[in-house]
Amino acid sequence: MPTGYHFSSLLLLIALLSALPGCAALPSTTSRAEMSYVSPTLVDLQRLPAPAGKVFVAVYGFRDQTGQFKPNPAGTSFSTSVTQGAASILVQTLRRSKWFVPVEREGLNNILTERKIVRAAVQKPANGAPAPEPRPLIPAAIVIDGGIIAYDTNILTGGMGAKYFGAGGSAEFRSDRVTVFLRAVNVETGEVINSVSASKTILSQQVDFSLFRFVSLQRLLEAEIGFGANEPPQQCVQEAIEKAVLALVVDGIAAGHWNLKSKADLNNPVIHAYMKEATQSYSTEVGTSQPSRPEAGSLL
Repeated sequence: MPTGYHFSSLLLLIALLSALPGCAALPSTTSRAEMSYVSPTLVDLQRLPAPAGKVFVAVYGFRDQTGQFKPNPAGTSFSTSVTQGAASILVQTLRRSKWFVPVEREGLNNILTERKIVRAAVQKPANGAPAPEPRPLIPAAIVIDGGIIAYDTNILTGGMGAKYFGAGGSAEFRSDRVTVFLRAVNVETGEVINSVSASKTILSQQVDFSLFRFVSLQRLLEAEIGFGANEPPQQCVQEAIEKAVLALVVDGIAAGHWNLKSKADLNNPVIHAYMKEATQSYSTEVGTSQPSRPEAGSLL
């Protein structure tokens, strides 16, 4: 074989490697800890106008109700597809929203135990007066309930590939979807005053390049390179919960369950964007262009 043939094969291999900028190098074996993920939905949630007064809410649990487990060829894995700490994500989101004040209920037994220890540690006054009691716990006006109700896999799959003269590549993609439901319950009456849902698509992709060519009679050149990218399911669950809390706030304003500090804040762009999205979503479902919710200027 002529020398130029070897050189052209090496050039082709270099071209394949350079087609993946930043992916040809091996990943680092160490990484630094990072702050929690801040999604665009959380930014919108924090851009909501101030409330007339914050609402005390309790979260007793926010469970995984999907029944989905991660696939395992051996059939011995019981690792779940979604996080089991969704209640912690919900409490954090409620607090970050600046509309709600979460009170601890998941670890209530721990708090009650510590309060007993406080009572036992307080010494009674010498005059025989009763020992001072700890401050009473704050009651919640609303209980937030619900869960992760669906994890749909492979709702969209596809790919493409091509090879020519022993060189080529392929690309595959897949999308899953996680859905959460939230409902707000009035503690005094037990009435479900609002129920909302939100979904987030989980995207995955894989790209491969390969080269298979005889560079001489008894010499074979074979090379492969590729990478895959997957959205973390935990971050997708977090963003779906944040979207549901945003819907809970705006729908609560529309229904009069809680009020804005200033009525002029009805023109807030986040509220307008949500009302438009909700109207379009409802219109798509029922096949009508009529608005299903009041305009932002007539919420209260």
